[in-house]
Amino acid sequence: MRELDAVSTGIYWDRLTAITNEILSALVRTSFSPNVRESYDLACMLFDADGRSIAQGTYSVPSFTGSAPRTVRHMLAKFPPETLQPGDVLATNDPWMGTGHLFDINVLRPIFRRGRLIGYSLSITHLPDIGGIGFTSTAREIYEEGLRFPILKLVKAGEPNREFLELVAENVRVPEETLGDIQANVTCTEVGARLLGEFMDEVGLDDLRPIADQIIAITERAMRDRIREIPDGVYDNRIEIEGRDAPITLAARVGVAGDAVTIDFDGTSGVVPTGINVPITYSAAFAAYAIKCITVPHLPNNMGCILPIEVTGPPNCILNALPPHPTAGRHSVGHHVTPLVFGALAAALPDRVQADSGMQSLVLCQGTHRDGRPISSIFYSAGGFGALGDRDGAPTLPCPSNMIGAPMEVWENLTCMTFARKALLPDSGGPGRARGGLGQEIVMRNDSGRDMIVSCFAMRTRYPARGFLGGLPGTLRQLEINGRAVDPKGRHTLRPGDTMKLVEAGGGGFGDPRERAPDRVRADVAEGLVSAQAALRAYGIEVLPR
Repeated sequence: MRELDAVSTGIYWDRLTAITNEILSALVRTSFSPNVRESYDLACMLFDADGRSIAQGTYSVPSFTGSAPRTVRHMLAKFPPETLQPGDVLATNDPWMGTGHLFDINVLRPIFRRGRLIGYSLSITHLPDIGGIGFTSTAREIYEEGLRFPILKLVKAGEPNREFLELVAENVRVPEETLGDIQANVTCTEVGARLLGEFMDEVGLDDLRPIADQIIAITERAMRDRIREIPDGVYDNRIEIEGRDAPITLAARVGVAGDAVTIDFDGTSGVVPTGINVPITYSAAFAAYAIKCITVPHLPNNMGCILPIEVTGPPNCILNALPPHPTAGRHSVGHHVTPLVFGALAAALPDRVQADSGMQSLVLCQGTHRDGRPISSIFYSAGGFGALGDRDGAPTLPCPSNMIGAPMEVWENLTCMTFARKALLPDSGGPGRARGGLGQEIVMRNDSGRDMIVSCFAMRTRYPARGFLGGLPGTLRQLEINGRAVDPKGRHTLRPGDTMKLVEAGGGGFGDPRERAPDRVRADVAEGLVSAQAALRAYGIEVLPR
């Protein structure tokens, strides 16, 4: 094959990204659950024959960028490439080989062209159920959380593993949705295989490795060049976050030496007997995501993004939990890794880091629809985005993960949970030269006529989103049932007619509030984002009523 020039590399790179977007579209269109169809808790990727990620769907969950290459390595260690054949599909939901908890299925299809293995297509989705106690942080061991299946052949030479599918169907609350989503993963990876073959035929490529070499090298080189701009040194940060019963300390030591970064979680609290522990694969992914955000956020995701970064943590600290510790709610601790790293680097890179965000809130609803159908669906809602040095945080924007909140009408139809209120919360964003994004208030009523079990994973309930470099914190998250505060990481029963109120946290501000331009403060008041009283108190600006 002729050597690839820069123009051809760019065209091929864009084409591979477009293929992953088509894979993602096929996944969404064929999925059964709102977790995928409405909220996009997913990722789709292409790998070369050596198992290196080379392209990822433009819309994908950030943590999967870092976890997927590890998953593929585990899969190919169990089933070496020479043992695979056309029509095979591998799968696992093992938290320590996959994405950190049992509820995500990783599906890998080897792609053959003219009888030769040329690459792999991978999809990941959050399943609506995997049995056990359900998606909740209240389990004491991994065994309570559901079925944990090793790396296996979901499809062998085109023949589905029916015994495995029957096992899943017998152990989950919503078998139609769960099996439908598993099949959607199988289908979309087949779409990826077909499109990749068509692309290689069209441009005359016999091997993906040369373009993979180029894509990964360009990304890695660009990332290392930006890392060199960070002053060499060791940068420490410690934060406190809420656990179930006691506060948790997260610590990070970020070392920058030339063009490489090391991140060590030594000093972090130990594992806890509840499902908020985090396998290192998930912690490392969000640490790498933080570094990518401050170096080459504009470059598409691939293996080159993670090569300059090494992440470690003491065994059985809460960011490097080992089996059999429960991990279902690993995101309620793991999402703090990104702001932990940002905080460590704030002094060195004040123009690139972001103030803390209000983060995302997840509520799993399990029950029975008025028409008798079983329900097991996640409601995603977000607090305010943290401010940056040159811009305000957006309202109700999730960070660091990016799942979408389902439209109210869709959610009501799916679950019989009726929205009584959904509104922005004035004054919830932290004051600063750049203001933190606003949180929101959501009130839902159980109109199913039956009991509804709700499992909650709320963060920022005791420790608000911090402001950076003089910016002030956002407001806290609250969770109430019938006007009474309840355990924000607990499992609760909503009786028919009961209401649940989610008060989502505001994002942190950036910079001294007294440096905010008076016109911007007045505009905030006019738009109802900041009250006149808060404008005077926080910014020293008096805004008279019109």
